[in-house]
Amino acid sequence: MAARTYTRSPRPASAGVEVRLPWWAVALPAVAFGALLLISGSGEAHAATGDSAIGQLLERIVDLLAR
Repeated sequence: MAARTYTRSPRPASAGVEVRLPWWAVALPAVAFGALLLISGSGEAHAATGDSAIGQLLERIVDLLAR
């Protein structure tokens, strides 16, 4: 059984590739990045105070397993 051989297309490959993006493909990431900058506030990281819900849950699980 003979295998097919594929020949190259007669059209030569172009030197540069042109990619056109819709306007929202550029605008949405820029808006999201700006929103994240606004949410972060002053840019300083602060440690969380108090016990978190996950910490409390893990503490209760450990207490139940220790009984």
